[in-house]
Amino acid sequence: MGRIQMKLNRDFYLRSGLLVAKDLIGKQLVHCSPEGTTKGIIVEVEAYIGPHDAASHAFNSLNTERTAVQYDIGGYAYIYTIYGLHTCMNVVANQKDCPEVVLIRALQPTDGIGLMEKRRQKQSIRDLCNGPGKLSQAMGITKKHYGVDLCGDELFIETIDDTVPAISATKRINIDYAGEAIDYPWRFILRDSKYISVPPRR
Repeated sequence: MGRIQMKLNRDFYLRSGLLVAKDLIGKQLVHCSPEGTTKGIIVEVEAYIGPHDAASHAFNSLNTERTAVQYDIGGYAYIYTIYGLHTCMNVVANQKDCPEVVLIRALQPTDGIGLMEKRRQKQSIRDLCNGPGKLSQAMGITKKHYGVDLCGDELFIETIDDTVPAISATKRINIDYAGEAIDYPWRFILRDSKYISVPPRR
């Protein structure tokens, strides 16, 4: 395994959300904050593929102030909260006006674990980042990161080696409202990872 630690460039993100989603598995999310730097390997994501995906915030071409960054070119952060409590980080993919995003659902913590434990008030490493709200809290990601350029130096994603990860595709979760889109196999996980949020749906 060769170390090729390198920040992902714009071209990585200017592709189909499904391709970006699969290729994010095994990459490392990095947040450099005044408190310190935290990092985690991406082990679980979900793709949301625009106007024809009933689970997407861009379904039926919805474009509001909240969702506007989805319509930008790939490589920006789309941040939102659910239930007014949990912050979710998404990666914008594809070309301008092709609103596709990838929700980062779980990380394997690698650096800054003490800071993550402080933020989460947890000491179980498996429980620090095994869910989108949990990982945002552990990584210090908030609504202020909405629209941040992931090709910058504050919040970004990098390669960590040249290993090709074993990936499983399964159904997305918590989208019971989404009709036939419930069954789209657009959740991607690092096979056999103990850091994913929930076991794959059958």
